[in-house]
Amino acid sequence: MSKVKTTFGRRSFIKSVSIASGGLIIGFNWMACKGPAEEGSEELAMQMPDEWFELNGYLKIGDNGIVTIYSPNPEIGQNVKTSMPMIVAEELDVDWNNVIVEQAPLNTEIFTRQLAGGSQSIRQGWQSLRTAGATARYMLVAAAAKQWEVPQEEITVNNGMIEHAKSGQKIGFGDIAKSAASIEVPEEVSLKENTDFKIIGTSRKNVDARKIVTGQPLYGLDTQRDGMLIAMVMQPPAFGMEFKNMNAEKAKGLPGITDIFTIDTYPEDMEKEWSDVGSFSKLVVIVGETTWQVMQARKELDVEWDLNPELTKEIEILEKSAGMQDASGLESSDIHNSLMAEAGSKNAEVVRKDGDPEKAFKNAARVIERSYTCPFLAHNCMEPMNFFANVSNGKAELIGPIQTPEYAEKSVQKRLGLDLENIDIQMTRMGGGFGRRLYGHFLVEAAVISEKVGAPIKLVYTREDDMTNGVYRPAYHVTYKAALDANKQLTAFHVTAGGIPESPLFANRFPAGAIDNYLAESWVVESNISVGAFRAPRSNFIAGAEQSFLDELAEEMDKDPIEFRLEMLEKAKNKPVGENNDYDPERYAGVLKLARDKSGWNSNSTMARGVSAYYCHNSYVAQILDMTVENNQPLIDKVTCAVDCGIVVNPEAAKNMVEGGTIDGIGHALFSEMTFAEGAPQQNNFDGYRLIRHKEAPKKIDVHFVENGIDPTGLGEPPFPPVQGALANALYKATGKRFYKQPFITGLQGDLKT
Repeated sequence: MSKVKTTFGRRSFIKSVSIASGGLIIGFNWMACKGPAEEGSEELAMQMPDEWFELNGYLKIGDNGIVTIYSPNPEIGQNVKTSMPMIVAEELDVDWNNVIVEQAPLNTEIFTRQLAGGSQSIRQGWQSLRTAGATARYMLVAAAAKQWEVPQEEITVNNGMIEHAKSGQKIGFGDIAKSAASIEVPEEVSLKENTDFKIIGTSRKNVDARKIVTGQPLYGLDTQRDGMLIAMVMQPPAFGMEFKNMNAEKAKGLPGITDIFTIDTYPEDMEKEWSDVGSFSKLVVIVGETTWQVMQARKELDVEWDLNPELTKEIEILEKSAGMQDASGLESSDIHNSLMAEAGSKNAEVVRKDGDPEKAFKNAARVIERSYTCPFLAHNCMEPMNFFANVSNGKAELIGPIQTPEYAEKSVQKRLGLDLENIDIQMTRMGGGFGRRLYGHFLVEAAVISEKVGAPIKLVYTREDDMTNGVYRPAYHVTYKAALDANKQLTAFHVTAGGIPESPLFANRFPAGAIDNYLAESWVVESNISVGAFRAPRSNFIAGAEQSFLDELAEEMDKDPIEFRLEMLEKAKNKPVGENNDYDPERYAGVLKLARDKSGWNSNSTMARGVSAYYCHNSYVAQILDMTVENNQPLIDKVTCAVDCGIVVNPEAAKNMVEGGTIDGIGHALFSEMTFAEGAPQQNNFDGYRLIRHKEAPKKIDVHFVENGIDPTGLGEPPFPPVQGALANALYKATGKRFYKQPFITGLQGDLKT
């Protein structure tokens, strides 16, 4: 066993302890408790304990041995509400069948990172979750040792039972939990060896599965309260515009409508958190008794919008400098494409330079240059943005789907001037997020609206609101150049990457470190359009482009695409160039080899095959995609995925994440696109914005995990980026055409039809 500091200091222990019904309660918000009827199981309800004993903020133990474990992070579909408690249960050594899982309240004094983003929940929580379980186990053992008057080291714990073999004494967790209240919280505890895991590494069902399939309340949109009103907002129809005035008399007279007014979500003097992203601060608000009534009233509003000169001035100057006629400061996709095509040659800044790439390109026998682009993308969560708010008497109760509750809490504090201890944010399960719910402007809007109307409200976005409000995945453009000598050997590599309004470049990732002469440049084009993190930010485009280019290079060099990558990784391992390479060449090569072997890469196949591999969020994924094209439609037979994300806590859930990320990556690369005309989004629902359909998903996704015993790394995002490269490379094998512009379906069907 390894020793770790507990960080559960005596001061915080005493501060957060209370005794209720004879039970020890440490750092537990009793308002988050659920009654037996809410657990979703009649069998479980029959055995619910009469008393609860809390040993720390992560768990409580019932007098009959039932253990409730709190999942600290928001549940966004990545299954952390199951996996995080599994880690606590492992070190506690409780029978998983005797565990109840609940969503923890927002409490940053106990839970240091309550955020769903960056594929970091398990990675960042690994140590603290294990420590919480081990600390509780220590206190239970110490209490038993004291009661039996035996040494602690002679006591063993197994599946919720404490045993002293020499004396033959046994006791269950529930029978000793109360006594643990008097035990000093240890300064350090021992953690299990990986080889002793009994829960970690085994598949456990989603703890919300029963509620999901039976339609029980779980999501923000399910929130209902007595006296609750429904609120909706109207935003400007185009980025770069703002509210001017309105005539609301007709709408106010409609049935059920209680008020119509304007708000400024973020006044100019308010200091924003990083998560306060949104182009539209000044909004029209309609409040009424039902969603339908509010939607009908909104149609009757006569609202006038105008250009926001502060927002549009810089864009207009940019358009004129690029030679655009009739520049208005209202952005259009054709202008975006023109600006990006020019920006790389005009505005690029050197980010990394190894060797003498200029000389290598000058002396090259052949130079290969290719450019890749992708459009803006909408997140399109199945559950549109929403939030419940009840702000009154200097307090704010907020309930809903948010990836960044601790930052949203600070935003509400600044916007409403409340004390943090008077703001209660309760996290619901989210019907999708993909980065969209990192940005909590809709939560702040709900709080401002509730305060103004003096009543509890639920803010609801329609699908059209959601798709046209942002926040979007930026549009990107990257150009790759490679220099080959007379023997078709790679001598230099040059990448120039940028976008609107951010660059996707990761200058220190592969193939940096594997090439003697390497140059990476970055640029950006300003925009009024609000953007933010989209599943695997920046990687979600650059990975596919890079891996497509590497395949094209391999073909030019007469090399197998996997062997070509492995040769480069061998160079990065044995003779690395530079000191800032942020990947492990051996782990990178490991997933390529595993995918190669599991897919039967070298066997004869009737399918068109494409390979891709990428490193992001501290993990490595390689994917091999098998497909055909029939009647202008891509038919994906199988994707073989090899994943190195360290220890896999819940294998079946992890497999589901890889499958979901793979399908998501294929769908967005093939079909999705958000375009603009005069600042206005041109797609506002699924009739115009294309997502992948069931029949277009791969028939099979074969997932394999590398078993290396390394502490867990990211998993929610890493499978998403590389599959786009595998798809592009397979499409080339199937059609003889290279794909440089997303969405691929446009080029595929357009060219094949002609």
